[in-house]
Amino acid sequence: MSAERKILDIIAELPAYQALLDSLRAKKFKSNERRGLGLPRTVRLALLARLQLDLQVPILFLTNRADRALALYDEIRFWLANGRNYYFPEPNPLFYENLAWSERTRLDRLHVFSELASAQLPGTNSVKPNIDTIIAPIRALMTRTIPRRDFLKATQTLKIGDIRDLVETLSKLVGIGYEYNNIVVQPGQFARRGGLIDLWSPASALPIRFEFFGNEIDTIKTFDPATQRSLESLEMARIFPASEALPEKLATPDKTSLDSHENAHIISEATIPHLYRFHSSLLDYLPENALILLDGEEFISATALDIEEESLKRRDDLIAEKTLDESAPVPYFTWSELTDAFNKLQVLELGHSNAFGGSPLSARFDAGPRFAGRLKDFQNHLKTLEKTRQHWTVVSRQASRLKQLWSETLDPKAPQDSLNNFVEDSLSDGWVLKMSEKQSHHLLTDSEIFGWSRPQPRRRPMLFAEAPEALYDDFKPGDYIVHVDYGIGQFIGLHRPKIDGVQREYLAIGYKDNDTLYVPIQQADRLTRYIGADSAKPTLQRLGGSDWMLTKSRVRGAVAEVATELLDLYARREAVAGHAFSPDTDWQKELEASFPYIETPDQLDAIAQVKADMESDRPMDRLLCGDVGYGKTEVALRAAFKAVADGKQVAVLVPTTVLAQQHYDTFRERLSVFPVNVEMLSRFRTPKEQDDIIQKLADKKLDIVIGTHRLLSADVQFADLGLVIIDEEQRFGVTHKEHLKKLRSEVDVLTLTATPIPRTLYMALSGVRDISTINSPPEERMPVLTHVGPYDPKLVREAIIRELDRGGQVFFVHNRVQSIHVIYNQLSALVPEARIAVGHGQMPEKQLAQVMEDFTHGEIDVLLSTTIIESGLDIPNANTLIIDRADTFGLAQLYQLRGRVGRGAQRAYAYLFRDRRRAPTPEGEERLEILAENARLGAGYSIAMRDLEMRGAGDLLGTRQSGYISAVGFQLYTRLLGQAVRRLRQTADPKSLPKLPALALSELPSLDINVELPLGAEIPPDYIPDQALRLTLYRRISALRDEKSIDETATEFADRFGALPDGVKDLLYQMRVKILGEARGLDSIGIAGQQIVLSYPPLPQGLKDRGLPELAPPARAGRNAYWLKPNSLAREDWQDLLLDVLRQIPLMAR
Repeated sequence: MSAERKILDIIAELPAYQALLDSLRAKKFKSNERRGLGLPRTVRLALLARLQLDLQVPILFLTNRADRALALYDEIRFWLANGRNYYFPEPNPLFYENLAWSERTRLDRLHVFSELASAQLPGTNSVKPNIDTIIAPIRALMTRTIPRRDFLKATQTLKIGDIRDLVETLSKLVGIGYEYNNIVVQPGQFARRGGLIDLWSPASALPIRFEFFGNEIDTIKTFDPATQRSLESLEMARIFPASEALPEKLATPDKTSLDSHENAHIISEATIPHLYRFHSSLLDYLPENALILLDGEEFISATALDIEEESLKRRDDLIAEKTLDESAPVPYFTWSELTDAFNKLQVLELGHSNAFGGSPLSARFDAGPRFAGRLKDFQNHLKTLEKTRQHWTVVSRQASRLKQLWSETLDPKAPQDSLNNFVEDSLSDGWVLKMSEKQSHHLLTDSEIFGWSRPQPRRRPMLFAEAPEALYDDFKPGDYIVHVDYGIGQFIGLHRPKIDGVQREYLAIGYKDNDTLYVPIQQADRLTRYIGADSAKPTLQRLGGSDWMLTKSRVRGAVAEVATELLDLYARREAVAGHAFSPDTDWQKELEASFPYIETPDQLDAIAQVKADMESDRPMDRLLCGDVGYGKTEVALRAAFKAVADGKQVAVLVPTTVLAQQHYDTFRERLSVFPVNVEMLSRFRTPKEQDDIIQKLADKKLDIVIGTHRLLSADVQFADLGLVIIDEEQRFGVTHKEHLKKLRSEVDVLTLTATPIPRTLYMALSGVRDISTINSPPEERMPVLTHVGPYDPKLVREAIIRELDRGGQVFFVHNRVQSIHVIYNQLSALVPEARIAVGHGQMPEKQLAQVMEDFTHGEIDVLLSTTIIESGLDIPNANTLIIDRADTFGLAQLYQLRGRVGRGAQRAYAYLFRDRRRAPTPEGEERLEILAENARLGAGYSIAMRDLEMRGAGDLLGTRQSGYISAVGFQLYTRLLGQAVRRLRQTADPKSLPKLPALALSELPSLDINVELPLGAEIPPDYIPDQALRLTLYRRISALRDEKSIDETATEFADRFGALPDGVKDLLYQMRVKILGEARGLDSIGIAGQQIVLSYPPLPQGLKDRGLPELAPPARAGRNAYWLKPNSLAREDWQDLLLDVLRQIPLMAR
């Protein structure tokens, strides 16, 4: 039996609990006069879990604020690991605030409604909803929603064999809130391709594909949104509404909009009070036997009344501004209305309202002793409990280490109590449960043992997938692009001209003098986006001239020099001997097991790569590139611990004192149970403290030191330095970088960065440094909602109030120290209820340290600061960022600042304000737009590449190479460089060259062969009508490089889009021919008269015959080509024959 179940069983045996259970079963809690149980906050979830197990009814646990609700939702999984637990969120906007709800909020609420409604649909056998617990803040319950009757009426049940008009079905989907998308990648979307309808219902874990035969539903299958491939066959599927605001309920629904589903949009939830005649809340969906638990009624009611008061004030302001009609309905229920509705259900107050000193049940629980990290005292306490035969359970993130320390104190022959357990998990607090006068059970958590608070909950991920072709979605009409053979042009779009009597689709590229080049779609891989050496627009090439060939030839010569330098540099790196660290110890495994979150796959890969580097005898020089908040610090911490375990010292170099303090706190907390000495060297330390730390480093009495550039001072000497970790290297000056460059040849160096600057990006790509990337976000992160506009005091107040209402904190960035106190006075007048503090780099050290500590511990609501917060600061409770004059910041800087929010469970907001009176510069405006566009998770690389486009790539290798980059574009330049490196490696003595890592310069081997066959190879518009989707699919097909992937693509297309038309079959056939021909060294395959010619590149000078081996008839070998004469040029006469001939030809590189 699990440890938590044992504790719950102990609670079940308490007479006070049994009496409570009997009263609930007798329905004695249906009354307005509620007497509180007076339970400690930490006990309430355990009671919820025990009641759920005994009563088996849905339980609504109501609390005052969203942050508390999310913490409880996160913690309930400990007590009900297999329970069907749901979080019912409050909308992101305040009442009367005209902002969109987040997708996560919308779906979480709809999921709850769907599960509750599923037991109430006609013909449903189940009486009990598929829900055990719902945890909700009061504002979620106050929010008016779709009435249950309308929700049930809008729900559709589709079965195989049903006759449904296809157009009417699509119109109905729009009417119940679904949004058209050409590919379904998230809940609430639908797509239609011929007789196929894909849709993703909010209540479903996977999207569903319906295939119609005429008007009859022929098949129903789930499918994987990432691969778009079908999975499991179903007999029926239930489609629940995708919005609480149903478009079909509009007073005069736009029938055209409903029918032309591709142009339909979801209507705002702000319309809910206007759409429905009857007022409704979550309470109307609960069954009669449901139970409501109140997490402190006095706090819940106080919060509800505050929300009402603030909402009434906002309503009055809007009516005065004439932006809201006086007759507008109220979008929420008042506290008194909700308490009236409570009378239909049993309601139990768990807190202290009307508790009058508590209850028999609360009298059984006491707070336990606290040890503040003194592990000897903690162990002595456990020994005392053992001697007095008391039971205990330790729930800790460091459980494995604590268990090992405890086992070292035990007599191995003595029997162990089965009720004493160490559990690897996290709870907010523990307790002492008095089972009888002599017997107690002690629950001990990190709070009692170390004084740690429970990690901020991270909300579960938004269900979302990227379609397989999403990587190729970067060509837009008007973009400058480079064709490897014809040079720089401008992308026009997809065109369908008739060439040589065959009409098919081409990529149209505009060149000088209004010339147009039609690129066959199977050659889309020969195109790349243009990024120049600076922000200047490039000159379009002229078709038919020799300029481009000469330019390319000059660049090839230049990159050959660079390639030689790169190999030489890498060879010198390989020749240096470093320290080879030992494999992981047991302590390393224990440290890693204590990580409170689930590692992402990328994180695990990065950790493995770093460890492999450390265990090799070559000094590590690895760049770890991961978006803000993606877990780079954890990788660094594990590397640091590995170095210390081998007796080496570690230096962690950070750009700011604030970040040094945060890393210091993180390292100390995670390593507190191990014999590791961690210190911080920054101006937050007095001169005497700094001298003491420096002495300890020299005497090897310190293992890890975290510091700013102070660490690079001449007086800092290490006894045995083994690893240097550099956070955001680009923030350091030239002198510091030279010092770091020297370190690289001596010790292992791990560099962390979120927005790789161009030079760093280039060096990583070119293999001078090894690179690890963390692209997958932690499972809980959500994109930050970004607002761009002129400074608006009213919006600033609303943003701060929204954050305070949900128990959060705010960063306000004003980057001028001279005027920061003027802004402080303005904010104090604007939001008098907020606790505001100022932080900037020119403050006295102790004062700044105190401000940051107070903000970290939630004692400050708004931190008004300069960009001192820019790097690495991790405060999950701060989820609103306001930047004054954001247009004056650099793009990478803005991205770093935005990364300070969105790390916790709440939806995060970033407000990028510009000056109200002065227009921003065109560059400033573009920076803000780029940031708003790149709001998705993992946009750091995209930001870096856009930064590269805006500023140009001229500083990559200095001015010497910038002209060449301008001439051919950054991407082609790096592709040519990759080819030059490979060419050098092929021609040089293998022993004289270093072992280079896999280069990322040219992701795909190019297919230089030219194939022109009489085929209408294309994706017909009537097969896939969406032009943007066709373009990305063309680019994806052109990137196929083996026959297996062609077969898989054919199967996938048939599954996703229906039976393959001839055009798609021809396109995939032509790609197969290209791949086979390229592998055999051919230059072209085409038609000459009635024959198919398979030509090789021109013969070298002086050679008259290639000496090709003969093949089986009807193929014959010529001097430099094979000739194939089929019976006719009808496709059935030559397609299989050509493939047979290609497979007979020996493999040969060009």
